Amino acid sequence: MDRFEFLKKIKFPKMKRPSVGQIIFFGVTLALAVGGFIVARSMTDCWLITNLPGMPLSTCPGGVGDANPSFTPEPGAIANLPPTPEVLAPVVLPPSWDGASRINILFFGLDYRDWQANEGPPRTDTMILFTIDPISKKAGMLSIPRDMWVNIPGSGYGRINMAYPIGEGAKLPGGGAGLAMKTVEQFLGVPVHYFAQVDFNTFAEFIDYLGGVDVWVEETLVLDPVGPGTDHFKVKCCGYRHMNGWRTLAYARTRHTKDGDIDRARRQQLVIYAIEKKVFDPKMFPKLIENSPAIYAQFQSGIHTNMAFQDAVKLAVLGKDVAANGIQTGVIDTTMITLDNVTLGGQNASIMKPLADKIRVLRDQIFTSSGPLSPLAQGDAPTLMRMEEARVRIVDGTFTPGLDQRAGTLFQSQGMNVTEVGPASELYTTTTIVVYGPKLYTLKYMQATFGITANQIRFNPDPASTVDIEIRLGSDLAGIIP
Repeated sequence: MDRFEFLKKIKFPKMKRPSVGQIIFFGVTLALAVGGFIVARSMTDCWLITNLPGMPLSTCPGGVGDANPSFTPEPGAIANLPPTPEVLAPVVLPPSWDGASRINILFFGLDYRDWQANEGPPRTDTMILFTIDPISKKAGMLSIPRDMWVNIPGSGYGRINMAYPIGEGAKLPGGGAGLAMKTVEQFLGVPVHYFAQVDFNTFAEFIDYLGGVDVWVEETLVLDPVGPGTDHFKVKCCGYRHMNGWRTLAYARTRHTKDGDIDRARRQQLVIYAIEKKVFDPKMFPKLIENSPAIYAQFQSGIHTNMAFQDAVKLAVLGKDVAANGIQTGVIDTTMITLDNVTLGGQNASIMKPLADKIRVLRDQIFTSSGPLSPLAQGDAPTLMRMEEARVRIVDGTFTPGLDQRAGTLFQSQGMNVTEVGPASELYTTTTIVVYGPKLYTLKYMQATFGITANQIRFNPDPASTVDIEIRLGSDLAGIIP
């Protein structure tokens, strides 16, 4: 008897679906649990009421174009970008979220100086990758400095804040947001499923609607809520300080402290905690539910995202289960980079070169449920896969007889630790990899050997799982498994 035959009887549990009552109840909290909880991270787009420095998107009234990225592109890349088109490139929507997999959302804000100088599509000066895991009921956020020196797909190495204007100016699929997502995804090695931006007016009005928030202040700061030279105010160290909308925005924006953008990233995360605490206060939450139709009407125009409404509802359902102590936070700081100088646009410029091993440890603390992995190993993909000894389950999502058995034999011959095989609970046209444990070298092996893309990967950390990796075979691989 084939030694895998007994595994044919494996049954896989099905995810529970939220009840209709839950969906109705928590659906109305979309603007709160999503917009409110993370609104402070975005710091973006279309504020036109006052003379605030910055540049709006091309979809905003008064938006402008024409940007010249200040780094040397790879052969064939765009050196001088055309003006931002009047009509943006169509947004490329990701596959619908299945409601059970870890989901990552990129929040970013724009560089106000580009608008002020009329230099074209804005750079990103705030980038935070937010993650939520429905299995462990944990969430996290990782802030990325804007001067990080990374490979921007199709354009060579440059500061990470250049990805957005390149995508906007070149009218790439998904525009600036799409290229920023791809750049962060490649840099961190985790999938980026969605993006979100919130404009200044929406942010400030939402904070005021809440009656202000209590933000933890760690040092005395002089802040400017509307631009240089006007309406400055001081927040004193140390403790909680009550702030209205524009004061909260000013606190989250300022970077005039010792560590500049790194300090600002930490302050932005403190603001996020303050909003989360206020939204879910038992005295506030019933009021928000009661007035949810008016809240939705007021704030929907100021939130920009590629997330479908039904996916946002699922996130709202999850929000109630994520406790404040279940949120991991991290900032890529000076211990994880080396400072360097390059010539950009004929001028000397400071950059941050990433220390991959140290950033990887921080990433794993936030994006896996089991904590940091070992430092980055050396070797080719098959060698690293064998050294990792991940427990692998192979399930057949096709009508091909014996495909799971043959695939198990093939992968075992390559040194993979196949421990389970069997039929899948559904059919798969495209092979899907589900990651239950922190065994990323096996995942990298599948990507390198079989061309698995980010859209085919689901991060679903589960300490109770009997395997680390599950390979759900689709018809795309059926013809190449001997």
